[in-house]
Amino acid sequence: MDEIEGVEVVRVDPPVGVIRRSSVREDIVEALRAALISGSMRPGEVYSAPALASDFGVSATPVREAMLELVREDMVEVLPNKGFRVRRPTDAELDELVEMRLLLEVPIMGRVAAAYVEQQRPRLEELRRLAVQIEGAAAEGNLVEYIQLDTEFHTGFLALHGNASLVQTVRGLRGRSRLYGLETLSRSGRLVETVREHAELIDRAIDSDVAGIEELTTRHIGRVRTIWASGERRPPSS
Repeated sequence: MDEIEGVEVVRVDPPVGVIRRSSVREDIVEALRAALISGSMRPGEVYSAPALASDFGVSATPVREAMLELVREDMVEVLPNKGFRVRRPTDAELDELVEMRLLLEVPIMGRVAAAYVEQQRPRLEELRRLAVQIEGAAAEGNLVEYIQLDTEFHTGFLALHGNASLVQTVRGLRGRSRLYGLETLSRSGRLVETVREHAELIDRAIDSDVAGIEELTTRHIGRVRTIWASGERRPPSS
């Protein structure tokens, strides 16, 4: 841990994500967002851009820019001359996010299944490969990578509907969530069982099973509330 003007500043251990050099700031934003969602970056803790930059192996500038973007998303707040403090959302805020996701994602997934044509199978098979990677991250307990891959899977699925604005909205809603119970779920081995629903979503789309995919999507999103409730909105213990 570092000290900045008397404030204890936390370093992230293990590292919060892997940075691809093609788009450093965007990659850092996604990695930090995943760390916030999973609870790897803990509510109430203060993080400094230089310390995070050291974890990422980059300069402090893109990290600071990434954190300021997360400030605009109301996920962290600035402490002048000290760093960034992770904001703890209320239960009501988290419930609202789930409600909005259900209203948006369930009918759109139904439309994806209803409109399925064989030409879409290659894109669905790409999602199936992504689902395998998600299961691998869950099995390894790599929660930050799990969040990143899970977001890409679900937004990629919704993108089959062809509404880019909706996909961006859902990505934003997912980014504001918190899943502090993921660590408990991972340790119990139940996280791997949960992620296997991804393959079932693909199968229901291929079968044009509208009712089935809507039911499974509802259940899948509903697990989000259970996951953070299992963490009692407290960050996982180190």
